[in-house]
Amino acid sequence: MKNITIKDIAKIANVSYATVSRALSGVPGVSDETRSRILKICEEIGYTPDYMARSMVTKSTKLIGLIVPDISNPFMSEMAFNIEQFAGESGYHIMLCNSVSSLEQEQNVFKLLMGRKVDGILIFPTGAQSHKLLEKYLDKIPVVFVSENLGSFHASYVTVDNFQGTSIGTEYLYSLGHRNILYFGRRASHKLRYEGYEAICKKYGLEPHFYESPYHTDSIKHGYDMAMDLFKANSSLPYTAIFASTDSNALGLLKACEEVGIRIPEDISMLGFDNIPYSGLPKIMLSTIEQPYKLMATAAVSMLIDKIDNPEFGYSHKILSPKLVVRSSCQKLD
Repeated sequence: MKNITIKDIAKIANVSYATVSRALSGVPGVSDETRSRILKICEEIGYTPDYMARSMVTKSTKLIGLIVPDISNPFMSEMAFNIEQFAGESGYHIMLCNSVSSLEQEQNVFKLLMGRKVDGILIFPTGAQSHKLLEKYLDKIPVVFVSENLGSFHASYVTVDNFQGTSIGTEYLYSLGHRNILYFGRRASHKLRYEGYEAICKKYGLEPHFYESPYHTDSIKHGYDMAMDLFKANSSLPYTAIFASTDSNALGLLKACEEVGIRIPEDISMLGFDNIPYSGLPKIMLSTIEQPYKLMATAAVSMLIDKIDNPEFGYSHKILSPKLVVRSSCQKLD
């Protein structure tokens, strides 16, 4: 069967090749009536654009690569959803790759996306060294790092103010009367989150307590396993509140608490970080620090498109403000 081309569409619609091309690309210069007629013809005869052929002419694939450590992580899936939605509204499609929290795989999929000629790449880095390992590629393709504060490193990034987030959370727990607060999670990859917690402990003369995750990723299962190890090592916990570095860790911790008979918040108050959709479910109602998903996704995509459209565009940084979401997992002490 003969492949249908733009020339065939132009002949059927009795317009020029250029008019069909503009109509399909959504660029100005075509009346609404003509555009609708062309799109209707395409629908009727089953025409689908040859994006590879078009990219050879336009030098743009209209593809954005998105690299995440673990798409099953609720925070990552929520961010990916919002990124894809805004990218689509901006005329781009998303090519999603999982780095499976491996620095080696992260580099492999980065090179794969470059080979697929994506116009730019958004990346949620796997670890604290990701940006340095990928540095040699940053002048070859537009890149924006997401959910990571790279400080003065020469790269563009969008993130939430993690230090401020845990500062707000620890201040909140202190205001409820808590003086023995455990920080529960990863420190290396969430360095600023731990430092925010530590700074408020120092401010009020509290001793910081830290239970470090042995895992490279955050998940409900890992949070559960960590919690069970914590309970096995301590016959009774001296803490009145636990601040989990992510909601996923907090949900695993909640599950473990239920199994061993620890009541939340009657026995221990609990605070998370992210405000993933599960956190607001009726049986959970986790108080948490909210990351502005939509704002972060919009800012990341906009920043990347600016870099795509303006190759000389310099490095840009955007740090968004978190906010405290109070539900019912924290209790005021008498």
